Amino acid sequence: MNVLTLILAGGRARGLSILATHRAKPALPFAGKYRIIDFALSNAVNSGLRRVAVLTDYRPQSLLDHLGLGGPWDLNRRRPNGLFIWQPFRDEFSEDLYRGTVGALHQHRRALEDASIDVVLVLSGDQVYTMDYRPLLEAHVRTNADLTLAVVPVPPAEAHRFGMVSIDAERRVVGFQEKPRQTSATLGSMGIYVFSRAALLRQLDLDAADPASSHEFGRDLIPRMVLQERVYAYPFDGYWQDVGTLMVYWRAQLELLGEQPALNLNAPGWRIYTRSEERPPVKLLPGGHIERSLVANGCVVRGTVINSVLSPGVRVERGAVVRDSVIMLDTLIEAEAQVDRCVVDENVVIGAGAQVGLGTARVPNRTEPERFADGLSVIGCNVRIPAGSRIGRHVRIDPDAALPSEVIPDGATVLCGARAPVLV
Repeated sequence: MNVLTLILAGGRARGLSILATHRAKPALPFAGKYRIIDFALSNAVNSGLRRVAVLTDYRPQSLLDHLGLGGPWDLNRRRPNGLFIWQPFRDEFSEDLYRGTVGALHQHRRALEDASIDVVLVLSGDQVYTMDYRPLLEAHVRTNADLTLAVVPVPPAEAHRFGMVSIDAERRVVGFQEKPRQTSATLGSMGIYVFSRAALLRQLDLDAADPASSHEFGRDLIPRMVLQERVYAYPFDGYWQDVGTLMVYWRAQLELLGEQPALNLNAPGWRIYTRSEERPPVKLLPGGHIERSLVANGCVVRGTVINSVLSPGVRVERGAVVRDSVIMLDTLIEAEAQVDRCVVDENVVIGAGAQVGLGTARVPNRTEPERFADGLSVIGCNVRIPAGSRIGRHVRIDPDAALPSEVIPDGATVLCGARAPVLV
């Protein structure tokens, strides 16, 4: 069976707020040393799949820098294998952008016509999980399916976040609802699809010819295929998480700090590969203390780090305390500063004695109340927090913003505009 693996990595993740304003979601750091896309790529190569195309669109530069030629995943190979970057382009038929997930595939229809392809495995580049795709592919062939959906059990309260799947006794899909408010279905689509090539090409053409289509898998293509084609479900019982919101992104990383986390990054025989930073080993200096944390190479710790995740190059100076936080690359936390329940983006300086994450968390964030909870505050990249500042909970400080004062109350947002920063 000749498999082409496509990884969709182009959408903007609005649920991640300012963390996704300058990068694609799959390029977000995760668990210290990794990027989110590393999980889909590693699953593919660990499953023996060596022909992989990544579809990029929204702010792709940091993602492209990370992927390079595919060497860390052993994908720098001769054609037809290897890592390929498929980007939107302009011609007499297409605009220089993707029109939905289905439109993205249709724009590359000519490549999908390759007769050497038997099936197309479509993955999302913004999910965290470990999965061997070989049993999924075998199930697709065994049932003679045109489309196979990987599914997981979903509690009723979460159904509105998923494409919900109804199946018969033979696991054939008999109904599909995209993010319903209410449903009797209990299985949710993981966004992992196996298509027979001929069926995919046929359905891409039907979608392109439909003026009412939104060109999305869940809204258009899958419901149509359920009515017209052989569609089957493949239940998955392992760890899987779509880290599409601030709270899930933060919690999923802190959950890795337990003694037996649901996602085992140390699983023998199933390594997660990444482009490693060429950094020196972690340095723990006198006065430094690290407890129940993930600390990546290049970090220097003179202070205290508790229940936190540090990306490469983070420095925690003497007397500083980092607790229940995710700190990204090359951030400096100066002496006696305190950081509590925060996500801090790259290249941030938190000045000496500053306190970030103070207060009672009773005031919601005023600009994004639905995205901030549990007292979480988020500091955008390249921000400089002056020494002695006091930053509350549920605070959003935008990338490159300058603080208008040394006290930022609970629920505030510091914007960075063309003129001066604005405190909302």
